[in-house]
Amino acid sequence: MINKQVSSAAEAVRDVFDGATIMVGGFGEAGSPIELIHALIDQGAKDLTIVSNNTGSGEVGLAALLKAERVSKVICSFPRTANSTVFPELYRSGKTELELVPQGTLAERIRAGGAGIPGFYTPAAVGTPLAEGKESREFDGKQYILERGLKADFALIKGRIADTHGNVIYNRTARNFGPPMAMAAKVSIVQAIEVVEAGSIDPEIVVTPGIFVNRVVQVADPVHESELVAAGETYP
Repeated sequence: MINKQVSSAAEAVRDVFDGATIMVGGFGEAGSPIELIHALIDQGAKDLTIVSNNTGSGEVGLAALLKAERVSKVICSFPRTANSTVFPELYRSGKTELELVPQGTLAERIRAGGAGIPGFYTPAAVGTPLAEGKESREFDGKQYILERGLKADFALIKGRIADTHGNVIYNRTARNFGPPMAMAAKVSIVQAIEVVEAGSIDPEIVVTPGIFVNRVVQVADPVHESELVAAGETYP
């Protein structure tokens, strides 16, 4: 029997190394694995490349990781939102590099990476600065550009319930990037509100099968990013 449960978020991220590429689930607050991110800050890995939909809010979660200057590059769709104050300054000062990717393209690049597809053609970004330097090709009279699949060393994902074999279900739309990221990373780490014994989840409702998950950790009462930001909280 394979028990993938670990005792703490710190234990879950223990082997993240300097220079690693890390996919971080979440669509804004929904599905953001804040406890795993905070554990990563405490762990100390630096020079990270982060693949995420956005760059966090306030000075907690992903924004706190950026503020700690642990991130050398961000690959994302929304580098600036209403409460995103950390990343813009890091970018303007040249401390953090940005690779801007249209959201649909980002999702497909991650899915392709997990499926073993090295690249695909898309019409998104054709004729814009985002197409510069990329291979272009015409199909049926329409122009497309080549985008590369994305892979990662680690993925940090938030689920609702996981079992000890790593099977995961999510809280509605909080699943967002979680399933494809779990497939695209060498080591996928899931924090879940509840971790149950293998066989406790109906196989028909499993979203991410355990074959794509390496570690699960129970975080029974996860914090909410919006509440932390509203309260002016920072981390550490």
